Amino acid sequence: MDDSCLQYRLADDERQQFEEQGFLIVRGVVPAEKVAVLAAAAHRIDAEWRPKRGVKPHHPLNVLDAIGKDDAFLALLDLPQTFMKVVDILGWHIQLYHSHLIVTPPLPVGYQPRRPRLGWHQDSGRLNLELEGEPRPRVSLKVGFFFSSTRQTNRGNFHVVPGSHRFNQLDLPENPLQDHPNATPVCADAGDAVFFDRRLWHAPGLNRSDVTRTVLFLGYSYRWLRPRDDMTVAHYLPGADPIRRQLLGESPNGGFGYTSPADEDVPLKTWLAERLGANAVIP
Repeated sequence: MDDSCLQYRLADDERQQFEEQGFLIVRGVVPAEKVAVLAAAAHRIDAEWRPKRGVKPHHPLNVLDAIGKDDAFLALLDLPQTFMKVVDILGWHIQLYHSHLIVTPPLPVGYQPRRPRLGWHQDSGRLNLELEGEPRPRVSLKVGFFFSSTRQTNRGNFHVVPGSHRFNQLDLPENPLQDHPNATPVCADAGDAVFFDRRLWHAPGLNRSDVTRTVLFLGYSYRWLRPRDDMTVAHYLPGADPIRRQLLGESPNGGFGYTSPADEDVPLKTWLAERLGANAVIP
């Protein structure tokens, strides 16, 4: 792994915003020339999977296990500008458990949705039913890499209710035509990354612009959580360094290594201890 990761650790103000608001925008993590390469890969996947799924030209397409579908996406897994921020939030016992690409084309002029209110949800499905406590444990977070600009609020923007990761339920107005009073569109530019806690109540907006919204989400979790995708990443393992192999799901000690890992199961822990000192690495 690139030692330059250490230059991009989570700053105190970033940690405060993430803990209080449940999300964080990090600007300009991917340069424009790389964004163009990633956007082209995303549109190739869209061209392949939209007809396979029978998804209409103006409907959003959500492709799971996206990281395994184009080599261009792999470098984002441990991108120096973002990866250490993930580590500083979750720690060293982590993996990639989920990746998905969302392509949201513009809607036809005059289109009216069946449900006027945004589709608010927390990530991770049954974790929100079967885990106890309020708030429930974080368990995972996502980093959304934006390949198109959503600096204008009519581009299918990712919407959040800031601070809602601290509550198991989201109180919505009784009037179904009204949305949550604190609904906030996230205005990310192409090349920006948006970090968010899986418990944050969020929803996609409507794309009433002439720009297709394109975002790749990488979900990081503790290694004992079963992957949410099929994770067809075996073709990456032969050329991967030990930390990337950890992130892609390798465990030399098998299933036991996910819950009670030895050092060989979690080379990220050793890497951190060698550079930051053993006392700086949480056991």
